[in-house]
Amino acid sequence: MATKGFNAFEMAQRQFDKVADLLELDQGTRDLLRDAQREYQFLIPVRMDDGHVQVFKGFRVQHNDARGPSKGGIRFHPQETVDTVRALAMWMTWKCAVVDIPLGGGKGGVICDPHHLSMREQEQICRGWIRQIARNIGELSDVPAPDVMTTPQHMIWMLDEYEAMHGHSHHPGLITGKPVGMGGSLGRTEATGYGVVYTLREALKTLGMSPDGTSASVQGFGNVAQYAIQLYTKIGGKVIAVSCWDQADQTSYTFRRASGIDFQELMGITDKFGSIDKTKAKGIGFELLPGDAWLEQEVDILIPAAIENQIRGDNAGKIAARVRVVAEGANGPTTPEADEILKQKTIFVIPDFLANAGGVTCSYFEQVQSNMNYYWERDEVLSKLDQKMTSAFHAVHDVSHRQKLIMRDAAYVVAINRVARACRDRGWV
Repeated sequence: MATKGFNAFEMAQRQFDKVADLLELDQGTRDLLRDAQREYQFLIPVRMDDGHVQVFKGFRVQHNDARGPSKGGIRFHPQETVDTVRALAMWMTWKCAVVDIPLGGGKGGVICDPHHLSMREQEQICRGWIRQIARNIGELSDVPAPDVMTTPQHMIWMLDEYEAMHGHSHHPGLITGKPVGMGGSLGRTEATGYGVVYTLREALKTLGMSPDGTSASVQGFGNVAQYAIQLYTKIGGKVIAVSCWDQADQTSYTFRRASGIDFQELMGITDKFGSIDKTKAKGIGFELLPGDAWLEQEVDILIPAAIENQIRGDNAGKIAARVRVVAEGANGPTTPEADEILKQKTIFVIPDFLANAGGVTCSYFEQVQSNMNYYWERDEVLSKLDQKMTSAFHAVHDVSHRQKLIMRDAAYVVAINRVARACRDRGWV
């Protein structure tokens, strides 16, 4: 995975600094937007199933709320760090701004590994996280959501704990990503992956290409990758390779089948964490390749949809000459060094905080529905999502074309301008 020594927050700040120079932002605005407004770090003691008490470390970072309440997921991951949470909170600020929804950026996490925790232990972590941060979140201040290795079940435990602490009054708008029927929104599960494909569809149009006859290679087989693959194949594309993490072997593998992936067939041999059964995959005609092989495939489109720091200066040169588009389903998958290589290769990059903004956009829709206690049908949700993502793509592409910028820089120009303007309008700078 090559994440050793990598600092996501340093990368996020470098990306910001580059565009701050381009926009000639004043020093006060730079200082305000370069770091988080508020950070919380706390300990969560949990009595484990065997009777001993284990203490877990939790985080919540609120990067900027000039445009609205902070918004962002909660990760459960054994390698979670405060700098990763800081970076993700900053990216959430830009993500909300680039799709023009009235929210700011936040992120949370707990250092833990759900693979080795019972459901009861996970529930206690969720409730403990809320007890520590309840005074600093709320429908009008900071709205959490699921992220890596957290689910709608985790969200409903958190909501239940919060409501119990507030006299058992109902606060459905406190948290998003809830189960449908418990304040969740139809369409939320597929929203991030579908959003990636909505922007990919528009990118292909600008390149004079149709999805029909194109091929793709995908890194990751979690929620984002699964639904991106589902919609991409539905509009005519063919996925020939998927890379995912193998928990048993503690490494990643690439599963390749030249005839293409059947989404439902592959889902049938995948566990709840997105790991594909190697033996069963070989049995239905897949080749088993090293984890990084997804990047080197002869395809038109690459979709990194796993974790950060995956397309780097040391491996971007291995990308096939045929590749025309990189659609970033993951957060921070491409380093600034790799961006330069992709630019030289004239590869069209749909940057992460535009491509994967479908999730937060649909979370915003869920928040709106929860607060008014009226819920839309799935087709209405996805239609509104398509409209938002398409509009955001063209706003960024217009800046890219007009100012001769790569799409990532153009997306930052759009987003940072909107946030800086909100800070100025409030009189903060």
